[in-house]
Amino acid sequence: MVKIRLARYGTKKRPFYKLVVADSRCPRDGRFIERVGHFNPISKGKTHDLKVNLDRIKYWKEKGAKISKRTQKIIKLSDKEVIL
Repeated sequence: MVKIRLARYGTKKRPFYKLVVADSRCPRDGRFIERVGHFNPISKGKTHDLKVNLDRIKYWKEKGAKISKRTQKIIKLSDKEVIL
């Protein structure tokens, strides 16, 4: 099954997340199919804290990909309408 989920990058106590499309059998930070955005929780309120490619998320959603709960919340933060 294909999932849209977060992959953790960054150093200890300074997380940085990439929104990725990955096979559910792959590890969290392992191999992925496509990167569809990023999320930086450290830079709250700054310009580059969240970037989401909604067109690609819709494409993968139509192909049957499931979106994790935390990723759904992050997508809703992007202030754009998305059909989830």
